[in-house]
Formats: sequence, C-alpha cells, structure tokens
Amino acid sequence: MIYVHVPFCKSRCYYCDFFSSVRPDLVQAYVDALCAEAGERWDELERARANTIYIGGGTPSQLTGEQLRQIFAALPEACEGAEVTVEVNPDDVTPDFVSMLRHTPVNRISMGVQSLDDDVLRIVNRRHRAADAIRAVSLLREAEYTNLSLDLMYGLPGQTMEKWRHDVDGILSLDIPHLSAYSLQWEDGTVLARMRDRGEVQEADEETALEMYRYLVECTRKCGMEHYEISNFCKPGMFSRHNSGYWREEPYVGLGPGAHSYDGCRVRRSNNADLQTYCEGCVLYEEEHLTDGELYDEMVMKRLRTSVGICIDEVPAGRVDYMLCMAEKHIQSGRMVLEDGYLRLGSEGIFVSNDIISDLML
Repeated sequence: MIYVHVPFCKSRCYYCDFFSSVRPDLVQAYVDALCAEAGERWDELERARANTIYIGGGTPSQLTGEQLRQIFAALPEACEGAEVTVEVNPDDVTPDFVSMLRHTPVNRISMGVQSLDDDVLRIVNRRHRAADAIRAVSLLREAEYTNLSLDLMYGLPGQTMEKWRHDVDGILSLDIPHLSAYSLQWEDGTVLARMRDRGEVQEADEETALEMYRYLVECTRKCGMEHYEISNFCKPGMFSRHNSGYWREEPYVGLGPGAHSYDGCRVRRSNNADLQTYCEGCVLYEEEHLTDGELYDEMVMKRLRTSVGICIDEVPAGRVDYMLCMAEKHIQSGRMVLEDGYLRLGSEGIFVSNDIISDLML
C-alpha cells in the first residue's frame, strides 16, 4: 500500500486540523521533492507492493494533470487490478479535470461532500455548494468512473436532524457504491473551535449526534449497504481496500510532508509536517518502535472498528485471557459478540464503540 499526501488546499475548512497549506507557489517544488523522496525510498515502495495507491490531502484535485502524472511516474507501477484512489473537492470536478484524470491510473474517486445544505457548508467554510457535488457525481459517471465514495459529516454547526435526513437521503439517492460518514471532531486551534469559544456556533449535543448516526445506519441498511467499518458503508464488494489495509495493520509507505509509514511489524515512521523544509529537499522524519503492549492496543483499536472484528487466534497468547475477561460484560449485555473465533461489536455496541474499545485496551 502506498499513500501520497498532498498538503495543499485552495482554502481551509474551519473544522480541519490536518496538515495543509494554501500556498500555490510551493506546489511544483513539493511535487519535485515528492518524486525525489520516492526515488530515495524506492526499495520500500517496491516491497510495499502497490496493490493500493491513495492520493490524499489536503486537496489533490488542486494539482494539474501534469503534476499528477509526474507523481505517478515516480511510483512503482500499480499491480494489475490495483485500487488507485484520488481525493477530490466537488468544485474541482470539471469536464477538463475529468478528461485529464482519464490519462492517469486513477480508478476510484473519494469526494468530500460533507453536507447537501448550503447554509451548513458556508458555516464551516466549504468552498463548494450542494449543486456542485451532485454535478460532480454526474460528470464522473459520464466518464465511466463507477467506483465513487462520498464523505458526509454529522454534528456540524447549524445541522439539524431534519437537515441531516436530507443529507443522507440525498446522498443515497445518488446510488453510490461507497459512503463514509464522520462525526465532527472539535479540534483545539481550529477556526471552528474558536468560533465555539466566542459563542458564535454551538456543538451538537450527544443525543442528537447519536440520533443522526442511528438514522445513517438504518438508511444504509435499507439500501443494501454493508456497514463494514464504524464510519464506512458500501455495496457488496465495494469496500475501500486501502483503508481496510490500515485496519488490518498491513504495511504501507507514506510519502510527503506529514505522511506516515508502517513496516507491518513494529516500526512506524512519520515525516515531519514541514512543507518549506520538505520542498528544499530535506525529508525529516521520526521513527517509533512499538512495544508489545502498543501493538496489542493497535489491534484492538483498529480491528474492533470493523464488522469482522478480532480473530482470537491472531491475538498474542499472553493477551487472550485479558481480552476475553474485559470483553465478558459486553458479551453478556449483547454489545459484543464472540462467534466462530472472532470477537466483534454487536449491533448496539457500535453506538458505544469508543467505551468498549477503551475497556479492552491495556
């Protein structure tokens, strides 16, 4: 698995604390530096086996066609049948952009819609409007891009239950194969957090956020979508192979400032989130060697997010008794299920997943 971080946005959403920049003057220098990093880490990239490539950000759709092609030329050729994803913003999806995309290996599109209510989009400083998202889906389908994933967010300021129903119903009416939906996280230092502290916006209460999530789960179920991960839903067989690899602790190589890598065993690498230094050709990074306890916690945190759950046979022998002991009360309550050698969240456990996962961690 290969991940490429594109740390550029035309403007910043008020809720975002991801590493990104609004300096278009650095884009070409970044692309050149990224290709240089790929060359320096070629052995790692080849070992990663490019069965999935994910171009994320930031806003990768801010890159030109030539810049995207330059990046792909610097990567190992994707395996036959690989999943190659690029994240896009709805208002970047023009006929010219889609035509350009046809000349790249991209075969999957992940688009951040967040809401179909223009007032809500304005409050959080999204630069597109609902009509842009619907038009973008149509343009991509006309170009025979069928593997589409859309993102929604719930618990946004100004987002009532009625507006959320409209969002969910509207997105599902597009008959997309994949949907991701995330609860708004109020991150310190973001514009939105400062707006809240000044009393300009309010957080959604926990009950409303839970009601929104329940509505989402029920509607996707009725549409025949599989709830294969806490925040992800898909038509049969259309799950994100790249993200699923993260949840299974598969090895991956991350390129770009702020990108992370994992060797699949114990070593995690994080590139420094310093765009200027990166563009100057200096790739600074830190390595972390995970302890046995940290590896166990990672397994619990990631695998319990999925509908498959944790295979008991894959749990280190010294941790099995602890895990099952901590899970017992949740199994008895029906919030967890132990079946056929797998421990997973039950249908009600999904709604209190953070508490259950925390209980099972060391």
